[in-house]
Amino acid sequence: MARPVRRKKVAEPAEDGFWDRPVLINLVADILIVLAVAALAWAAATAIQRLPIFPLREIVVGGTVDNVTRNQVEQASRAALVGNFFTVDLDQVRSVFEKLPWVRQAEVRRRWPDTLELIIEEHVAVARWRRADGETRLVNDRGEVFAAASDRQLPTFAGPEGSAAQMLARYREFSGGLAAVGRKPETLVLSNREAWRVELDDGLVVELGRDEAKHSLAERMGRFVAWYRPALERAHLARAAVVDMRYPNGFTLRAQQSDLKS
Repeated sequence: MARPVRRKKVAEPAEDGFWDRPVLINLVADILIVLAVAALAWAAATAIQRLPIFPLREIVVGGTVDNVTRNQVEQASRAALVGNFFTVDLDQVRSVFEKLPWVRQAEVRRRWPDTLELIIEEHVAVARWRRADGETRLVNDRGEVFAAASDRQLPTFAGPEGSAAQMLARYREFSGGLAAVGRKPETLVLSNREAWRVELDDGLVVELGRDEAKHSLAERMGRFVAWYRPALERAHLARAAVVDMRYPNGFTLRAQQSDLKS
């Protein structure tokens, strides 16, 4: 009887380990070298920047600067210029200068080898803003409210928070119409119910009410302008303190002691 033949197991080749793969070793080595060089370069650059060999010696102020004083610029510079030419934080410098009362926007950039250029955009005040708490601010030509002091003769706006831009647009509209009769708005009031009142530079008060599709503010102001000069010639305005234009086809004159109907 034949004996069963035992088959010999053929040993499979062992997989190469990491150290048996020169291509992989070279790749890893190259990556480590690149990282090491980058780290050294960063460390060297940081060390050089911190050396006292790149001091800031000058700050040049550009733009139209009429209200920001030299003393304010010097004080802001001392607070903001920390570090040298490379390490100074430009965003921090910009933030410090934009906190000055008349500065609307500041732009800061480096100029080799030791100078910072500061471009200042100032607010252009066109009106005063009277707040509900009695405090006064200023309104710039973009309809933005800001805090600053000014002795200029400016019109006054009073309205809900956030309505300054809307009031500026109306002020410009009303000014254009009133110029035809030689008058201009001195105070513009917008109530919480969106009713408009205009106080003129001659003391007359014009009640315009709310802007409506059938009877717009522009239409009411147009009627007032058309009526103003004849009424002035007839001296009707001598006793009139308030002109109420909220009627669709007419108006009322409220005098100091009596009312006149038109």
